[in-house]
Amino acid sequence: MASTSFWSSLKEEARRNYIAIFEQEWPTWLAGIFLALVALLIFLWKGPWGVAAGYRNLGDWIFFAAGAGGERPPSMWLHPITLTSFGLIIGALVSALMSRQFKVQRAPPLEYVKSLIGGIFMGAGAVLAAGCNVGGFYTASAMLDMGGLAMMAGLIAGAWIGLRYVLWEMEHLPQKGVEQHPPGDRWLGAQPYLGGIFMILVIAAFYAYSVIDETELGGLLFFGSLIGLIMHRSRFCFVRAFRCPFMTGDAEMVKIVAMSLMIYGMGTAVQRASAHVNLYRRAQCYAMEVESVDGMDVLAVSDMAERTIKTVREQKRPIFVEAATYRYRGHSVADPDQYRTKEEVEMWRKRDPIAHFANVLVSEGTLSKEDMERIADECARQIEEAVDFAEKSSVLPLEAIQEDVYA
Repeated sequence: MASTSFWSSLKEEARRNYIAIFEQEWPTWLAGIFLALVALLIFLWKGPWGVAAGYRNLGDWIFFAAGAGGERPPSMWLHPITLTSFGLIIGALVSALMSRQFKVQRAPPLEYVKSLIGGIFMGAGAVLAAGCNVGGFYTASAMLDMGGLAMMAGLIAGAWIGLRYVLWEMEHLPQKGVEQHPPGDRWLGAQPYLGGIFMILVIAAFYAYSVIDETELGGLLFFGSLIGLIMHRSRFCFVRAFRCPFMTGDAEMVKIVAMSLMIYGMGTAVQRASAHVNLYRRAQCYAMEVESVDGMDVLAVSDMAERTIKTVREQKRPIFVEAATYRYRGHSVADPDQYRTKEEVEMWRKRDPIAHFANVLVSEGTLSKEDMERIADECARQIEEAVDFAEKSSVLPLEAIQEDVYA
């Protein structure tokens, strides 16, 4: 009797989890976090996430097969971005099947014409911008590439123009709906099983690529399928971030894309995102004097600050200063912190600026070890009081959000 109850409860729990994952729509903010994390995994696994190059590879093969191409293009099954894009489509298909939402629907004739023309514009734009809204905007912006911001401006302008046309079309070219036929019960019942088969095939392909020593490609196919699953379950769409503010005034997707970009950008190693790791040298492009100092050395920072502040005040000119420090934790709870080793973190902990400066003060006789212990206890007490005050305080009104903010 107990065994039957156990299996029944296990079955019920599995059913609830299945509904939560595959049948209920995911919140878009959660999808934005997941998308950034998977895009970051792709970046660390192989390189920046992109889509347009995969379609170009597919187009090259179509032209080559038709005899209109020159050299034989790289194999679609060995092209990293093509495989990622294939995975995206398969992941969305798996999501649609597992949620019993897959069906073929017809659209009004004008929609096919618009899709063709829109696809041509997107393809041409991706070539001119060296990337689509994924590689040219999302990934580029996360890498702090000015090209990503430039494309963002273009996408905003394009969304406004497109919306103007859609509103004109609704008024002057109204379209009749196309009769749709609902899928049969047998097909609806078979969809989850078919989705499970595709899911197993993706995992099997991952292992198959590892067998032929192409694990990297198998991983890209797998990560692409995760992105497709995330986007379909949440209806996450970059277009909404540019269209909705003009159409409905809703900026929710704008905030979600911005949050996703921040997570993606925070988790990116400088060595992978910039050709030059000394970022302070970028200020030289503006004819500014630059200074770099070991931010883990309190005395070095103090000397540098005293010198540069004196120069700025006397000569009335800016100086760009980089104080290079090291953080022991990720940027936030959403940062997987997979881009460095534990040994590296421990090595930098031995250079902790507080402990190092304390040793200097004690060795020079400025303070004793007892003085340092007393200071540490006092700091701990102040922190505890601040935390206790924050926890016991009431929530401030929205009007107080800018109080004590000076920059």
